[in-house]
Amino acid sequence: MDFKDYIAAVPDFPTEGILFRDITPLMQNGEAFHAATKQISDFAKEVGAEVIAGPESRGFIFGCPVAYELHIGFVPVRKPNKLPREVISCEYALEYGTNTLNMHADSVKPGQKVLIVDDLLATGGTVEATIKMVQQMGGEVVGCAFLIELADLGGREKLKDYNVFTVMSY
Repeated sequence: MDFKDYIAAVPDFPTEGILFRDITPLMQNGEAFHAATKQISDFAKEVGAEVIAGPESRGFIFGCPVAYELHIGFVPVRKPNKLPREVISCEYALEYGTNTLNMHADSVKPGQKVLIVDDLLATGGTVEATIKMVQQMGGEVVGCAFLIELADLGGREKLKDYNVFTVMSY
């Protein structure tokens, strides 16, 4: 299956000069969504993941079915003020400014093998912040898996010390 057949290219979104890769056609096709998720699940098995961590919101879309398939837990990585219990936080740089992500402070156990799953690897800032929080809790990041990699934006280089899997690359 050529997954790129299920990705829509939207020019000038969200701003002029950006070619946005829209994953919703893939998600709307049950066979394509299942096949892509299965590839990530197979990778999760290979690396021995014991829990999946996924940044909101599209990390939920791909991480939850992987966790379900493997009968393991899912840890949501959220923006500030979205998690109800004690959290740890990590601020990371954006092109213009910063952003912050949170995880429940008890969501990863020391030594637990964590696979981080998200829809897109671009610059790697979101996943790098997630890695820092997992490690702060004593977890072991066994890999990072993405539906799409935008290869020319430097994310893979930022994650060079980690096992990175992508379903497709642009």
